[in-house]
Order: sequence, then structure tokens, then C-alpha cells
Amino acid sequence: MFPLRIHPFFSLLFLSILSLPCFAQPAGENLAMSEAKFIPMEKTIYYKIGDSKTIPIKISQYGPTNSVFCFNMHDNEYTAVQAARLVLELQGGTLLRIENGAQRLVKFKLKGVGYAFDPNRIFSREGISQSLKENGPVSPAAVDAVEQFGQRLLQLIPDSIPCIIALHNNTEGDYSVKSYLPGGKRSTDARDVKPVDTQDADDIVFTTDQTLFEQMAAAGFNAILQHNEKVKQDGSLSVYCGNLNRPYVNIETEHGKLSQYRGMLEKLLEILAATNKKSPPVNGADSL
Repeated sequence: MFPLRIHPFFSLLFLSILSLPCFAQPAGENLAMSEAKFIPMEKTIYYKIGDSKTIPIKISQYGPTNSVFCFNMHDNEYTAVQAARLVLELQGGTLLRIENGAQRLVKFKLKGVGYAFDPNRIFSREGISQSLKENGPVSPAAVDAVEQFGQRLLQLIPDSIPCIIALHNNTEGDYSVKSYLPGGKRSTDARDVKPVDTQDADDIVFTTDQTLFEQMAAAGFNAILQHNEKVKQDGSLSVYCGNLNRPYVNIETEHGKLSQYRGMLEKLLEILAATNKKSPPVNGADSL
């Protein structure tokens, strides 16, 4: 037999392939990809506020419409969104979020004047005025413009969902369950507080609903029940829901605590599923 001869070019190519570095994904990421059941259908609504500012509002629908509805208002609180995506890929649901260049405050110009507001303070005129004043100038025209934006966001939340789930993150020591304990700067906003010694004080469940408060506290999480009658009227979504006696839950952890956030959200959805087991199907946000 004749000896097999390999052209030098192919020998060099083979050796080059063997020498390439191997980049492996972390095990957790592989697991998340293998577990995923739903790939989201996404729709973006572009809302113009002021002279030229356009705010993308993104709706992601994971699987068939169900009773799970998550809302992220602060675009710099990305751990909450990342955790919610992992959970929704498995369980399905809707994610509504504001895209704002990874910034908390939304900035816009109206008739040449610059304004800024917190998008979680826009669900009442009083709250809008407070937020604008805290971050710069305020004017009746600016209040009107922000109010219309807030109303558009509320239109995207189906009336039929049993509970609005807000997605938030915080920083070490800035906002925690301690803020609502006697002597804390937000103590008058709480009807009841159940801190858990084994949990980080910054990882909290904040709700307008007595039953959800008790169930999440029993599950071992720092829980705060909003005082819907005495809470400061700051225009936040929790106050808006409290005024309407509508169930609302804010799941909140420090930035970067992905596993903790995911566990808290999964437990909340487990509780909601048990509570709403016999509820009829609901209508989703704007159809995608």
C-alpha cells in the first residue's frame, strides 16, 4: 500500500484547530438554557414625551397568556429583570418594562426646558409634582405630559390579573425592612412588618395585600404590609394599587443577588398559583 500523504496546508489547519481555546459557559447558564420552555414574543411601544424624548416600552410574552404579570420601571435594576426572565421562561407570563438607557430617572425637554422624574412616582399628579421638584424644575405642562405617560403604562396592565408584581433592586443599607420598623423613615407607611433575622434586611417583600404578606412572611422572607390608608401619597405604583385595594407585590433584593431574587419570585408565584387555581383565564396586555 502507498503511504497516506497529507498536504501541508491541511496539517497546519488541523493543528490550528487543536490549539484554539475552549470557552465553556458556566454551568448555571447551561442549566437555564436547558430548562427554558418559553421563548418570549416581544413587542415595543414607542411613547413620545415632551419635545423629542421617545421612551421604549417593551412587552415580553412568555408562552400563553396567564395570570403572571411583572413590571419593571427602573431600567438600572437589571438583576430583578434577569431573575424574572429565568422564571418566566419556565412558568410563562408577561413582563412589562421601560427601557431608559440603564438609568433610573427619565429625562426629557418640553419647550426647551429640561425635566426629570422617577417612573415609579407618576401614578398621581401629586406624586408627579413631587418627583419633578426633587429632580429639577416643575411646571403644569410637564406634570400633564408625565401624567399621560403614567396613564399609558396603566393601560398596559390588564384589569383581570390577580396581582401586579413589581421588580426592583436596591443597594446595601439604603432601603430595607428596617426602613419600616418603628423609628424608621418609612415606619408610618407600614401597617405591619415581619423581619427575619436569617435574611439580609435589604431583601424584602412589600405588598398591599394582607394574605400575601402573611404567606410570604411564613415562607421565611422579610415582609412589609403597606398601610393603604396612611401611606404617603407619593405617586408610586404600590400607593396607586393600595388606593384601589388592588393586590400588588414588590420583590426586591440588592443588585446582583440573582439566586435570592429568583427564589423569592418563584415562591410568590407558587403562592399565587395556589390562590388562583380556580380562577378563569385572563386577558393579557396589548396582544403581541
